[in-house]
Amino acid sequence: MSEHAGWAGSTPPAGWLPHVRTPEPLPGLPPRPVYREAHRIRTGPLLSGAGAAALWFTLFGSLGRDLFGYAWWTIGAAVSAWFAAAVLTLLGDRGVAVGVALASGVGLSIAAGFVGARWITTNDWPLW
Repeated sequence: MSEHAGWAGSTPPAGWLPHVRTPEPLPGLPPRPVYREAHRIRTGPLLSGAGAAALWFTLFGSLGRDLFGYAWWTIGAAVSAWFAAAVLTLLGDRGVAVGVALASGVGLSIAAGFVGARWITTNDWPLW
């Protein structure tokens, strides 16, 4: 009798991995389940989301004329990018959402580094 004979249809049950050898269970215990990610994150969507967010931060950052403007435009770009990543996580592609979130974290960190460097060198907080 084939191991596939117990399936109701022609498709395997959810979570079934074909060529995975599982260790033998201990006597008296049920076998351990094998799980897999239903919506895996691929490299292409992740890189496209990171590229789009990098372009987004470049456009918003170029609107500022000085450090004050650059920092506030970057904060606005980060908030809107995080909102877009949250919407993409729920309704769109999770790989693009991860790329957007990753690039927005890097972009905001760069702006925070410039603000921190100015604050350390002049002893004046540049955002007020």
